[in-house]
Amino acid sequence: MKAKNLALLAALFAASTVQAADALTIDVHRDANCGCCKKWISHLEENGFKVVDHVESNMTAVKHKLGVVPRLASCHTAVIDGKFVEGHVPAAQVVELTKRNELVGIAVPGMPAGSPGMETGGVQHAYQVIGLTQAGADQVVAEYPAK
Repeated sequence: MKAKNLALLAALFAASTVQAADALTIDVHRDANCGCCKKWISHLEENGFKVVDHVESNMTAVKHKLGVVPRLASCHTAVIDGKFVEGHVPAAQVVELTKRNELVGIAVPGMPAGSPGMETGGVQHAYQVIGLTQAGADQVVAEYPAK
């Protein structure tokens, strides 16, 4: 019985070590004075991401370089696996992006209240997570209703 318990503990330890090693790394580019960007970074970290924070002086140039089209623009821009993540995208959709080869990036255009990093007194506006395909077409990846 003791050997069985030790084997179970060893298996649980190994599983937790693998999960920690599997943390996704994401580079976040943001303006130094943006508080909501810092809140979004915290959202990612709380969901197991390793965040590399880049404070930028010219976010327009960063967005252009990474292929973020103006219709999808928001405040901060991140990169994971060579794909862009624009704005207040929930962590679940960032994970999904890593599995979607047809997308070059995803975005939550604007700065909708209630999206991660934009929490304000329980208010949540409806918003969509939009994917940009390799062909340049928009595709709704997820929808979040108003509350």
